[in-house]
Amino acid sequence: MPNLTIGRQQKLSKTAEYRYFWVFPLLTDMIQLRSKKTFFIWLFFLGALFSRAQQEVETKRNTFVEFQDFESADERFNFFFNTPNRYSENSTYDWLDTVNLYLNDAIKNGDTEQIRKYELLRARIYFDLGDYDKSLAIAKDLHTHIKEFDIYFKSKLLDLMDDNYGQLAMYPEQVDVRNEIRELGITDNVVFYDIYSNLGMYRRAMEDYIDKVKRTIEENDFYAQAKYYNSLGNFLRLDDSTPTALTNYKKAKSFITVFLNDATRKKNENELIQASLLNGLIDGNIGKCHLQLKQYKDAIPHLESAISIIKEFGNGTLPDEITENSLAISECYLQLEDYAKATDYLSDDLKTRSTENLLRKNRLLSIYYEKTEDYKNEAIYLRRNHRIRDSIIGSESQLRKQQLATVMQKDLELSRNLVAKQKLDLEKSYKDMNEQRRTSQLVLISFFFTLLGFAGLVYAYLKSIKSQRLIAEQKYIIENSLVEKDSLLKEIHHRVKNNLQMVSSLLSLQTKNTRSKAAIEALEEGKSRVKAMALIHQKLYQNEDLSVIEMQSYIESLINSVQSVYRKGGHNIEITIDAEGVELDIDRAIPFGLILNELVSNSFKYAFPEDNDADKISIQIRKTDDQEGYFEYSDNGIGLPEDNDEHTNASMGIRLMNRLANQLQTTLNVDNNFGGVRYWFNFKLPPASKRP
Repeated sequence: MPNLTIGRQQKLSKTAEYRYFWVFPLLTDMIQLRSKKTFFIWLFFLGALFSRAQQEVETKRNTFVEFQDFESADERFNFFFNTPNRYSENSTYDWLDTVNLYLNDAIKNGDTEQIRKYELLRARIYFDLGDYDKSLAIAKDLHTHIKEFDIYFKSKLLDLMDDNYGQLAMYPEQVDVRNEIRELGITDNVVFYDIYSNLGMYRRAMEDYIDKVKRTIEENDFYAQAKYYNSLGNFLRLDDSTPTALTNYKKAKSFITVFLNDATRKKNENELIQASLLNGLIDGNIGKCHLQLKQYKDAIPHLESAISIIKEFGNGTLPDEITENSLAISECYLQLEDYAKATDYLSDDLKTRSTENLLRKNRLLSIYYEKTEDYKNEAIYLRRNHRIRDSIIGSESQLRKQQLATVMQKDLELSRNLVAKQKLDLEKSYKDMNEQRRTSQLVLISFFFTLLGFAGLVYAYLKSIKSQRLIAEQKYIIENSLVEKDSLLKEIHHRVKNNLQMVSSLLSLQTKNTRSKAAIEALEEGKSRVKAMALIHQKLYQNEDLSVIEMQSYIESLINSVQSVYRKGGHNIEITIDAEGVELDIDRAIPFGLILNELVSNSFKYAFPEDNDADKISIQIRKTDDQEGYFEYSDNGIGLPEDNDEHTNASMGIRLMNRLANQLQTTLNVDNNFGGVRYWFNFKLPPASKRP
C-alpha cells in the first residue's frame, strides 16, 4: 500500500522551518560574540526553540494519517465514526480510495467481519459525497445481515439508512428505520418532527419538536438552547411566519455566542466544530429572514458570514446550505441592482443538487437577463423551469400526499403499539404487586392469626378498589388518545378530499371559459380522474376502519360519478358490479379507481355509439386466494379500433392505465376478439397484517 503520510509530514516540517527562519542569521552574530557566557546562553535558547518546533511537528498529525496508522479494522472503524472533522485536511476522495484499498485486502483474505466494516465506511463516505443512492444500496445489502452485528454497528448502519432515506425523500421507509431503532433498544426517544417538516406540516412538526425536546434542555446548556431556538425559527420561517422566526434566530445567536465565548467551560474539538457550524447556520437563517422581509442590505453580511463559517468548519458536508445562502445573496444583489456581484454567486460551480435550488437558480438567472435586457437567455431559463415543473412538481405533489397519509398511519400504528405495550407493562406490574401483596398477607396471617389476617384482607380489598379505579382512569385516557388519533387521520383524508374537489371545481370553471372542444374534453378527463381520487379519501374518512376501502360501494359511487358526466342523452347501459367482500388499502385502491375511471369513461364515450337496451358493462374483482386477487372489466360494445397498437401508443388513457398496473406489480391484458372488449389482470392483495 502506498505511503500517504510523507507529504503531510514534510508540510508540517516546512511550517516549523518557516516559523523559525529568523533563527539562522543569529548563528553568525553568535560566532562574533566575544563573551563565551553569552554564547552559551544563546545556544541554550536556540536548542529550546528547535526542540519545541520538533515537538510541534510530531504532535500536529492529521486524522487521515492517524486512521492509516491503526492496525485493525475495528480501530479504524471506531476512529472514523468518532472523528467529526475527518475531511479537514484530506478530501473525501482520499478517504474513499484508502478505504477501498483496505476493503480489497479484506476480500482477498476472506475476512467477512472486516469486509462489512469497510463496506459501512464506504457507504458513509458516499453519503458525505452526496451519492445517496449508492450509499443506500450498500447499506441495504448490509442490513440483510443485521442480526449478526453488535449494537454499535447496528446503530451506525441504521443511522446511515435514516439519513439516506431523508435525503431521498423516502419518508415511509425512514419511519420504518426509526421504529427498528426503537425495537432494537438503541434508543427509546424516536421522533418524527423532521419528517413532518419535510412533508410540509411545519406547525405539527414544531408542536412535536417542542413536546419532545424542550423538557430535555437544561437551563445552563447554551448550545442546546441555541439549537432549539434555531429549529423553532426554521419551522416558523418555512411556515411564512418570518418576523417570529427572526426573533427566535436572534435568541439562538445570543446563546451560541455565549457558548463560544464561555471560558469557564472546557470544550473539545468536536464541540467547537459543531458550535461553529451551528453559528454559521444561524447566521444564514437570519440572512434568509432579512431577504424575505426585503431588507437586502441587512441580509448580505449574515449570508456571507454563514458561507465563510460553513466552508471553514463543514469540510464539504453541508453543500446545500452553501448553495441556499449563495442563491440568497445573489437575489439580494439583484434587488439592489448590483448585477456583477449577483452573477458571482450564480457561477457554474454552484452545486444545485435539489430541484428546489435548481428552480431558484434558473429563476434568478432569468431575472438577471431580464434586467440586463438579454431576453433570449431570459426565455431559455424560464423554459427550463417550466420543463422541470411540468415533469416533476405534479408527481411530487401526489407522492407527497401519499407519503403523508402513509407516515400518519405508521405514526398512528406506532402510538397504538406503544399504548398496548404500556398497558401490558402496567398489567404485569399490577400482577407482580398483587403477588407480593398475597405473599405479605400470608406472612401476616401466619404471625398474627385471624385478626391480623382479617385486617390484611380488608386492606387488600381497599387497595384492589383503588387499583381498579386507576386502571379505569388509564383505560379512559388511552381510549381518548386513540379516538383523537383516529379523528386526526379522518380530518387529513377529509381535507385531502376537499382540496381535490377544489381542483375539480377549478377545472370546471376552466371548462366553461374554454371554447376548444379538445381542451374541454381534456379538462373533463382530468376532472374525472381527480374525482376518482377524491372519492377514495371520502370513503376512507367515512369508514370506521381507516386502513381499507370496501370496493363494492366505492365502485358504485365511481360509476355514478362517471355516469353524471357522460349519460346526458338518457342512454341506458346495464352495469354489473361484483366486488362484494373485497377490501383494499389506499396504495391499491387509488390505482384501481383511476383504471376503472378510464375504462368506464372510454366505454361511455366510444363503446356504444347507438342506443341499445342490450348494452352491458361488467366489472368483477374477487379473491383467488389469501395472497392474490383477480380483476376483469368487459363491455359488449363495438370493441377497439383496428389500429389499436397505434392508438395505444398515442392514447394518454392507455399509457396511464399501464403505469397504474405497474404500480400494482401486474400487467394489463386486453382481449378484443369476443364481441366487445375485455381487460383483466391478477394482483397481489395487501399483507394480512394490513387487513382488518
